[in-house]
Order: sequence, then C-alpha cells, then structure tokens
Amino acid sequence: MRHVLYISYDGMTDPLGQSQVLPYISGLTKKGIQFHLISFEKKERFDAQRKDIEQLCAGAGITWHPMMYTKKPPLLSTVYDVFRMRKKALSLHKKTPFDHIHCRSYISALVGLHFKRKQNVPFLFDMRGFWADERVDGGIWNISNPVFKMVFSFFKRKEIEFLQESAATISLTHAGKKEILSWNTLHTAPDIEVIPCCVDLSIFTAVSDFEKSNVRQKLHIDLNKRIVGYVGSLGTWYLLDEMLGYFKWLIQTHPDFHFLIITQDERTIVDNLAAEKSISKDNYTVVKATRIEIPALLSLMHHALFFIRPSFSKLASSPTKQGEIMAMGIPLICNTKVGDTAEIVQQFKCGGIVDSFNTVDFERAFEEVQGVQPESGIQGALSFYDLNEGIEKYFTVYQRIWSLPTSV
Repeated sequence: MRHVLYISYDGMTDPLGQSQVLPYISGLTKKGIQFHLISFEKKERFDAQRKDIEQLCAGAGITWHPMMYTKKPPLLSTVYDVFRMRKKALSLHKKTPFDHIHCRSYISALVGLHFKRKQNVPFLFDMRGFWADERVDGGIWNISNPVFKMVFSFFKRKEIEFLQESAATISLTHAGKKEILSWNTLHTAPDIEVIPCCVDLSIFTAVSDFEKSNVRQKLHIDLNKRIVGYVGSLGTWYLLDEMLGYFKWLIQTHPDFHFLIITQDERTIVDNLAAEKSISKDNYTVVKATRIEIPALLSLMHHALFFIRPSFSKLASSPTKQGEIMAMGIPLICNTKVGDTAEIVQQFKCGGIVDSFNTVDFERAFEEVQGVQPESGIQGALSFYDLNEGIEKYFTVYQRIWSLPTSV
C-alpha cells in the first residue's frame, strides 16, 4: 500500500475540485494507493455540500482533511493558509509517512518543496498553468504596485525551483511544456508529463430524447429555436462581451437561434452586457446547474461557444469545458492562442475557430460547425480527454516517482 498526500488550495466543494481532483484520486485509490487529501474550502459551498463530499470520499477510501479558506486580508491570508497547510501536512506525515506529495498548483507546491528539502519526501508539481502570470494577466496583481511586483517575482523564482526540484511536473498543455523547455533559466530539463483537464465519459455521454424534451420544457425555450450555448464562469478570462457580440451577429443572420448560458454567476452580469448590445432577454436564458445536470443541458445545443482572453499565461490553459463539449458530440467555436484548444479542434475537425472577434471570423466559424459530425468530437474526447487515460498517466508518473533514489 502506497501512501500519498494530495494538497489542493482549491476546495472539493468547488466545481473544479469535483471535476478535476476527486475523479482522478478516486480512480487512483483502486490501484492500491491510500490518499490523504488536504483542501481549502469556501464557507458557503462547504456548508451546502460538505456531506456529499464526505460520502464521496468515504466511498472511494479517501481520507479528507478539509480546512477553511482565508480570504482577508489579501496576501497575508494566503501566507497564513500556507502556514496552516504545512503544519497539517507535517502532522499527517508523522502519523503516516508519505511516499510522495501531490501538489496542485503553486501554493501547495510551497509545502511540497519544504517537504522535499526538510523531510526528503518527493513531490509532484501539478502546475495547472502559469499561475503567477495568470494573476497578472487577469488583473488580480497589478505589478506597478511594489508589493504585488515583489510577490510576482517571488513566485516566478519559486516556479523555477518547483520545476527543478520536483520529482515530476504535470503540464495541462503541449504548448505550455514547449514554452517551459525553452527557458534558459532551467539548468536541467524537468520531467514533464502532459495531462489535460480530462472528462468522465460515463457522465458526459448521450442523453435520451425524452430527457432532452423535459429539460427544454423546464427552460421554456421555443421548440422552433436552435440553441447556441456557453457553460462556465463569466468574467476575468471568459470574454462574455465578445460571446454576446457573436450571438448578436448570429441572430441578425439566423434569427431562429437562442442563447443558453449555464453559469454559477449572477445573471445580472449577462443582463447588463446584453442590454448594452440591445439583445432582448427573450433571446437568451441563464441557468444554474449542478455538474450532473450539465450533460442534459449541453445536449440541447446546436453548437457551443467559448472565447478566452489570449495571453502568455493561457499557453498553459486547458479549459475543462472543451472536453465535456466534445464528449457530448457538440460542435464548438473557440478562439486561437489558448493552450492546445484550437489545435485540438483542427485535429479532430470538431468545430470552428476565430482569430479575431469580428463578423468575418464569426461567419467563417459558423459555417465550419455546420458540417461537423458528432462522432468527430466524441472521438477527440476519447483520444485526448478520457478520464481513465488521465488516471493511467498519473499512475505512470507516480511509479516513476517511487522508483527514484530517496536522495532525489
């Protein structure tokens, strides 16, 4: 029996925890691994979903150690959480020595690096993207402020240390791996495995006509309307203004379309931008949904849409929604310069791509999705996003870690 500590600064009651942490480690427990899982939970979600996650973890044989996320004051709260994270990890390690530590993103990797240096325990740097650059590109850290500039510089230095001292690194994209290997600040090439944000194909699969009909009736969408859809967060990275721009062009040229937006964010965000573009509320629907409800909603779509702000940090981004949409056999329209996204669409001929957010590109991309066969996306999801394949890749990396000399 191998013992692994998994540390995530994301909560298991967060959507990402449920789609991009628990399915992987639930699968890995079946290979004889005992997981201890430390996560940081937001109070409102934790209160609402604690029992569900406890039952899921208990059923999978995962020992969950939830801790409460500290939000204020900025920066100092994160320092405090790292201190608590490390203290908890050390306490667990004393009771059950770990074969390695799986660190999800940069905050967790600070603890992994400490363990490697002080306890001689190897760690896996599951980087999830260029985190420090994302904070700057997303406008969260303004590096004209000396404090944020210092924090950014700190994490860029740590990024190199994580890459050089981890037993292995996981990149979400081939574009991200290529970028890392080009850096002359690395004195040796790190061991990098590419594992995108995978999809549980047993959940994101065909939906019966009866279920589709029921869902559509509940949404009160005219049966004569075709549906274009978006699923996910609004703002920061996801370009709602540009997506509404596409939809306005679409209903001007194809008035039989309706926009279905599935999000946990408040609909006023959509209403305000739609009003600025003179898009009537009759033309779109905003709905909140659980992960289990999303496949049926996706199944209503003629095609799906997501535009992401291109930036350096997005080279390493793998949108979870892409694999889910493709697994449902739904054509998609996306933009270039985001990880491997456009290349995958081109490889499997499962949608349309825009380089710029203008009517010429919108029309070309729309025409491209008309000829897409559902099998193209499904085959792409099987080849690139299958959760079972992702679990096998993680297990292979784990085995490499365990075979390393203890001095590493």
